[in-house]
Amino acid sequence: MRFFSKQKQQPGWMALGFNAQGVSIAHIRRQAEGHPEVLRCEFHRWQAAGSEALAELSKEVRFDQYQCTTLLNLGEYQLLQVEAPNVLQDELKAAIRWRIKDFLNYSVDDAMVDALDIPQAKNAPGRTRSMYAVVAPKAVVQQRVSLFEDANIPLSVIDIPELAQRNIAALFEREGKGLALLSFDSDGGLLTLTCSGELYLSRRIDASLQQLNNADETLRKQHYDRVVLELQRSFDYFDRNYSFITLDKLMLAPLPESIGLEAYLAANLYLPVETPYVPMETLNLGQVLDFSATPALNDGEAQAQYFQVLGAALRHEEKSP
Repeated sequence: MRFFSKQKQQPGWMALGFNAQGVSIAHIRRQAEGHPEVLRCEFHRWQAAGSEALAELSKEVRFDQYQCTTLLNLGEYQLLQVEAPNVLQDELKAAIRWRIKDFLNYSVDDAMVDALDIPQAKNAPGRTRSMYAVVAPKAVVQQRVSLFEDANIPLSVIDIPELAQRNIAALFEREGKGLALLSFDSDGGLLTLTCSGELYLSRRIDASLQQLNNADETLRKQHYDRVVLELQRSFDYFDRNYSFITLDKLMLAPLPESIGLEAYLAANLYLPVETPYVPMETLNLGQVLDFSATPALNDGEAQAQYFQVLGAALRHEEKSP
């Protein structure tokens, strides 16, 4: 969702991600050659959350020198897959509003809506086209915009974690192949399936980092099994609906070493019968990002901490569908 902006002074994007403890920031500059450079990445703990604290941080970081983006948190938005309306471009958002109104627990008049196209096979023109609708209450969006305005920080875009994760997945994709990327944080798991930098499927998984690291082995295995089941269902759905894309591999975002999920998935996870076994890899952002200016990010746990905000800072301008 695009809002307001001033002329940027520093190349690239500065992303800000918020939680109850503080704010994570990342500045990434893409280059014509070589990996994108992570020029700054750090966490600032709140002394007292709010625009005054953000304004104080801005004096140190000088956010006014950057093109800034921020991420909505889980529960602040919905990502809904809908049939693409057969209407003119300038009528698209109004038509999508009509389609999603019954999926909201508040009035669609109180919602901000954006649209994201889901590409289809070029040789299947008769297939029903789908889109993602990104929906958030106007009050939630305005609260985030006001936070930046009150702190005198220019805000160009409000984004969502699914698209931040897509940005990272795009760096690991092989040409013409699909990639499944699975990440976890304190809110749960996020699975994205992408191809050629496009988001085709996204699923939330009810298993948080704390649950995956449960000291009780029986409970921990139950959460592992839930992850495996959701992955199998998602791969089956993807294979039925996007058979023109071959999934290349499943990548697991960095996790704390104490969580042994990788070995469990490798031993238990298969795609549907007609599709080969998915190679299992743990993602290392150092393979696709330049950490010369931020060497602390060579550590896997640091990559896990900043995973979403790094993805947000990898943003490309979106084209309207």
